[in-house]
Amino acid sequence: MGDTATVPSSAVAALGLTGGFLAGRWTGRRDLAGALFAAAGAWCARDWYRASGPAAALGLTALYAAAMGGSHPLAKRIGAWPSVVAVTAMTVAATELVTGAAARGRAAGH
Repeated sequence: MGDTATVPSSAVAALGLTGGFLAGRWTGRRDLAGALFAAAGAWCARDWYRASGPAAALGLTALYAAAMGGSHPLAKRIGAWPSVVAVTAMTVAATELVTGAAARGRAAGH
């Protein structure tokens, strides 16, 4: 993966959230789930910083972490999979909005 621009950060964020959940569920190892979540989050944070600047990167990274943390109490109300799907969809949508807006601004010369 030499060119990170070809991999959308929203897809990597989705992988970190859903993949982390699956890794923990299938292996029973929370440390493996956390490692996958953290690795995807670090990759995304770097990409968000490069693509959209420090404010966007900070906001999206905070959202990514909050999505993971918030999925646990949400799962008690609506179930594990619905919770993971909900927080992943929210994170992907926010990522697309923020990074898309930044890309449109660069294309317009702002």
